[in-house]
Amino acid sequence: MIDFKSVELGDKELIESYLLEWGNQDCNLSFVNLCSWQFMTDSRFAIVEGCLVFRFTLDEESVVYSMPVGGGDRKAVVELLKRQAASEGHVLRVHGVFPELEEWFNREYPGMFDYCLDRDYFDYIYLRQDLAELKGKYLQAKRNHVNKFRKTYNYRYEPLTPSLIPRCLELEEKWCEEHGCDEEESLENERKALNYALKHFDELGLIGGTLWVDEEIVAFTYGAPINGNTFGSHIEKANAKVDGAYAVINQEFARHLPEHFTYVNREEDLGIPGLRKAKLSYHPEILLEKGYAEWKGE
Repeated sequence: MIDFKSVELGDKELIESYLLEWGNQDCNLSFVNLCSWQFMTDSRFAIVEGCLVFRFTLDEESVVYSMPVGGGDRKAVVELLKRQAASEGHVLRVHGVFPELEEWFNREYPGMFDYCLDRDYFDYIYLRQDLAELKGKYLQAKRNHVNKFRKTYNYRYEPLTPSLIPRCLELEEKWCEEHGCDEEESLENERKALNYALKHFDELGLIGGTLWVDEEIVAFTYGAPINGNTFGSHIEKANAKVDGAYAVINQEFARHLPEHFTYVNREEDLGIPGLRKAKLSYHPEILLEKGYAEWKGE
């Protein structure tokens, strides 16, 4: 049996030594998300056979594992996961990025796994330079929106620092009042994750930005590196009454990110039509296909 340990803040260096080195781009395996959503997924990890592997409990009957990460013996890890899943009374389900996931299992376990892609959880990954510059005909509407904001408001951008967190939380509280967070489970869960992340801003190594109109914060965002060239943008909140605030905080944040980040992962759309439309409108460079392999037997 694999002894899985709960993901804690003190595990950041160990976990990221695997995730950053092996080029992971999956937002679910961002250390920030692993910690911030711990209350919901019971994120656990183990180092086995030279690989890092995660275990998530999505509900009482749904236990899933990540594809092993690292240069060790991945097949030996999967064999251990098979035995562990059987002993716990659930079917082995391994989540990961396609097509690599499917190719690996078809090679090592031909005909023994079923596969499922989940479009609602595909990650939207953009070129940082595209978000920062908004060049080209496909982003003309975005440029127009941003230019209108710049002409309308007396604004400034500032990096998000711990001293500004109380002001951000004031905006978040107003946002939740307007969107009924206490009546919508998914929004309430996001609120818990956001509050955890901001409470542990320094420990998580967050980078963020704020957008001000006069002396009021009208938008903020934060994230952290997912790997050496991909930055994960985890949260973005804005006052919707300030037209263009979302578009401008998006652009300004991309402008101020270190240039060694080629990509920005802005996470999934969860199947929400309006969110999908908004994310597609920025024309992602990569739509990261994710799903799972499920054991069906010999």
